[in-house]
Amino acid sequence: MPASWDELPGFQDDALFEAWNAWVKSCERPAPAFAALCGDIRQLSIAAPEEQRAWMQARLQPYRVESSDGNAEGLLTAYYEPVIPASRLPTPQFTVPLYRAPAGLGARKPWFTRQQIDTLPEARAALAGREIAWIADPVEAMVLHIQGSGRLRVAEPDGTQRLVRLAYAGTNDQPYRSIGSWLLSTGQTRDATWPGIRAWLAQNPQRLNELMWANPRYVFFREEPLEGLDASFGPRGAQGVELTPGRSIAVDRQSIPYGTPVWMASPGPQRVLQRLVLAQDTGSAIVGAVRADYFTGWGADAGEVAGRLKQNLRLWVLWPK
Repeated sequence: MPASWDELPGFQDDALFEAWNAWVKSCERPAPAFAALCGDIRQLSIAAPEEQRAWMQARLQPYRVESSDGNAEGLLTAYYEPVIPASRLPTPQFTVPLYRAPAGLGARKPWFTRQQIDTLPEARAALAGREIAWIADPVEAMVLHIQGSGRLRVAEPDGTQRLVRLAYAGTNDQPYRSIGSWLLSTGQTRDATWPGIRAWLAQNPQRLNELMWANPRYVFFREEPLEGLDASFGPRGAQGVELTPGRSIAVDRQSIPYGTPVWMASPGPQRVLQRLVLAQDTGSAIVGAVRADYFTGWGADAGEVAGRLKQNLRLWVLWPK
């Protein structure tokens, strides 16, 4: 629905230059509607916020996003890139493998479930030799599978350490089911955040497999180098460009095209967010018009925010006039 700039909460206060890096990234693979603007966007990357704001108001029109029934209120969640210690070889400490996609993945759909991967000789044989690295904590492995990518600090056989990225490379085509929702629906806990899940597991270690197998979806990865400037950005989102912490969101691409600048307003309670973001990713759980998943960055602090963020949301797409 067409809207005025005055309708956007906090528009005059946002540090737009923080979002401009994400916008320049989107111009590496621009949506057709925005390609003609990319020359200006690149030039304005070193402009003052007042100039950036004036250009946006001159060239773009805000549209309030509503669901088909006219509801402008939706849901904001968040995701992040974990940073996890790992070993290139299995050790008594590092026992949980992270796999490349198996050779026959596309020939069998859906592929084996998570439980079958852990227990069936046929599935284990298909993954033999496909290990990228091993980590110590099965919960961290589940976090990686849900987030879709992460950073590993890998101990190599010669004793050196390397920081690498694990990027999403595919799934077993099984349905995703939230282990937090399983804990809630079976009455195991009232706190389905990651800290709550860890606390439950500490009290019920013998039920680890039962919890993990509640989610049949399994994710496969590919390894990418992580050096220099690459380390300053997140993984590539579905648009094909690197994500920017605090300025990239995942959306339902049926509602908002990749590369669209979006004004996001969320009142809390975890944190108040009124800012310019770019639609650069998607996810299987991101469904609906007023729905976004907010990329918080990498590491423990980003994970703490992402694990708890679940709050109301309003969105405005900013479309060329």
